[in-house]
Amino acid sequence: MRSLFPLALASLTALAATPASAQQTDEQLWLASTGSAPLGDGMRVTVEAIARFSDRAAGFFHDEIGGSLSRTVAPGVELAIGYRHVDDYDHGRAKPNEERLRQFVTAQLGHGFTARLRFEERFQRGGSEVAFRMRPQLRFTLPLDRHGLQLFATQEHFLNFNGTRWGVRSGYERMRNAVGLSIPLSPKLRGDLGYLNQYRFGRAGARDQMDHAATFSIALTL
Repeated sequence: MRSLFPLALASLTALAATPASAQQTDEQLWLASTGSAPLGDGMRVTVEAIARFSDRAAGFFHDEIGGSLSRTVAPGVELAIGYRHVDDYDHGRAKPNEERLRQFVTAQLGHGFTARLRFEERFQRGGSEVAFRMRPQLRFTLPLDRHGLQLFATQEHFLNFNGTRWGVRSGYERMRNAVGLSIPLSPKLRGDLGYLNQYRFGRAGARDQMDHAATFSIALTL
């Protein structure tokens, strides 16, 4: 906890201090639902759905649907492979959709910390190139009572390994900092309520973008 919160707080403070003229801001709502079930032999299948709304895009602007197959390979260590179909919209107008293959490893570090390293291969309709991206994330979880209520905080970074003619630029793209509460709704169902700050770094003369998102998610674990 001592190593994560100062880092996230310093990042948020530095971003908030950036002159307003140098960045654009947007207020958003992010919704997500996941369900997972064991398959035996340490394997688990997970399905996911995401919907996002934006003031700047005048409403619904992003959705994802997909799933993953994971396996526990050592105590506290899990390997997974998955797929996502992604749609984006701008003022109701559909943009070219995107398909993503993803591989990731998740490790329990102890004392409430979990690390995840995700690699993605991104394909866009109408574009022949493949974009490669890495997304490291650190999560801290703190139990608040004996009923399962938890405080969580995360920090995630996005690094593009290459650029494409369909819009991806190589280099460090953005960061996400989030904090919230994870609430037990039943023995197998949890709800997360939080705030997420996303900062995108402008490229080729474009202004930086800061997103303020209220987040709500439901997770069913069988």
